[in-house]
Amino acid sequence: MASSETALAQQLRVETALEGSARRRHVDLFFLIGVVIALSATIVGIYSTGVSIRYFLQPTGAVIVLGGTLGVILITTPRNSLAHSIRRVMDLISATDVNREALLEEIVDCARAARRGGILSVETLLPKIRHPFLADALLLAIDIGNREELRTVLETELRMKERQGEADAKALEVAGGYAPTLGIIGTVVGLIDVLRQFSNLQSVGTGIGTAFVSTIYGLALANLLLLPAAHRIRARVAENFEIQELVLEGVLSIVDSVHPSLIRMRLKAFVRKPKNRAS
Repeated sequence: MASSETALAQQLRVETALEGSARRRHVDLFFLIGVVIALSATIVGIYSTGVSIRYFLQPTGAVIVLGGTLGVILITTPRNSLAHSIRRVMDLISATDVNREALLEEIVDCARAARRGGILSVETLLPKIRHPFLADALLLAIDIGNREELRTVLETELRMKERQGEADAKALEVAGGYAPTLGIIGTVVGLIDVLRQFSNLQSVGTGIGTAFVSTIYGLALANLLLLPAAHRIRARVAENFEIQELVLEGVLSIVDSVHPSLIRMRLKAFVRKPKNRAS
């Protein structure tokens, strides 16, 4: 029994990892537009001062900030976690739409079938279920049979996915915390170079301005890219967690033989109905 449960849990982990590719994905325009607006606003603000953009292209500051931030990420994040974080960041440019109302109706249909012919009758509906996590959870319900074991397996899976999402966001958040400090280091290095030419006042004025470009690099990298991406990952994880909670509550209600109408009422709290949105 234990080995069977372990195998089923492993199968669930593998299949839910492919959950994103099993549903329709599209480019997340809001994310891309946000990045473009943030970067464009910064560039336009710099241009409006009359200072040439080329003035801000300082290789010394870029090497210190970008190289230092990369080093910090490698120091603070284990290899496997870093690889997962990179994949998570790459996934930010795409989004997956989940129709919660349709998902709720799938659960209710399964509940009706279970009340008519028992939980085993749900197996015939599995090929028609569009949400992979719901199909996996129902398969576990059929195979395990024990409600408490089923709850334990599904809740453990949900907690592990939530922890992984938090770890991915934390990796970016840590890097975002260090980037401004590394920018200050670049500024200090630039000021040291300025002091070497203190006798030439024109060089001193130009050098001080150049030195502070490193600080801009650090602040921009942290506040325009790393920290917003970390918050975006947390938002995605929270949304996915809600959907998986909906599935968990629905499957457990089916196992408990709750009336389909009551299941619909229970799960309505998980369904958001945006105004003026075509279904």
